[in-house]
Amino acid sequence: MERILLILLAIVTLAACKSETETVANVPTRQAIPSTMQGVPAKQLFGAHGGGSVQSSVPHGSYAKGCLAGGAQLEETGPTWQAMRLSRNRNWGHPETVQFIRDLSKKAAAQPGWEGLYVGDISQPRGGPMLTGHRSHQIGMDVDIWMLPPKRLNLTRSERENISSISMRRANGAYVNSSWTQQHHNILKAAAKDPRTARIFVFPGAKVQMCKDAKGDRSWLRKVRPWWGHHYHFHVRLHCPDDAAGCVNQNPPPAGDGCEDAQTWVNNILNPPPPNPNAPKPTPRRELTVADLPNQCVNVLQSQ
Repeated sequence: MERILLILLAIVTLAACKSETETVANVPTRQAIPSTMQGVPAKQLFGAHGGGSVQSSVPHGSYAKGCLAGGAQLEETGPTWQAMRLSRNRNWGHPETVQFIRDLSKKAAAQPGWEGLYVGDISQPRGGPMLTGHRSHQIGMDVDIWMLPPKRLNLTRSERENISSISMRRANGAYVNSSWTQQHHNILKAAAKDPRTARIFVFPGAKVQMCKDAKGDRSWLRKVRPWWGHHYHFHVRLHCPDDAAGCVNQNPPPAGDGCEDAQTWVNNILNPPPPNPNAPKPTPRRELTVADLPNQCVNVLQSQ
């Protein structure tokens, strides 16, 4: 009996070792990070590239932790748009994002008083963390659209550096101000109804106003989400492309039109709740390095 038990134990041990070996063998080997990239803030590495990588267009990772292979550049000026702040070199994105901007700008140009769109940040040529500002916009699937209605689309490079958008908020974002128009509502609605759009960020008062003014089908309001800031521009986030296996979508917004949630934001602006004495103290954000990003980002940086 003891001999049989020993044989059975040996068989189980061999099977476990084989299973463990197979498991390890199936784990993809992470590409070694070159010594020149180790420990360097990723924003410096990505910010140093003036052009996109010579690769197929693919977003890698998530909106706030990723990069963009084969980025496409939105033309500085088009028939219904102008890219702003050209010195930043952030008019790059996935081709689907670039096409989305072209399509939305045509709809904006059909609005009274709008010649099209002034387009803010999309991404850097290879995505990744930005040298200044924006924790998202890293995979070429985000775009900021200025609230300023374009009256002309022949601004010089100098004018695009010095002109500013206009704020739409009043009372710290609890309400829209007199600059808000039906045209703003219509353009945000058009962006939200586009199937490529995952969500739109805008200040709370704008969402509440849109909830009051919306007629008929209100399902598109679900994508319009209140967020701090976003009163000089609204931020459109697109779904990951269907064929981008390594792209991480944000979770879908909660069910419903989100109007009650937006009203709660406004109520808290007007009557701030007392601070929570037990709330954890915020910790400083650590600078991301290439090791924090998907492994494909090494190739994106090294590509011509």
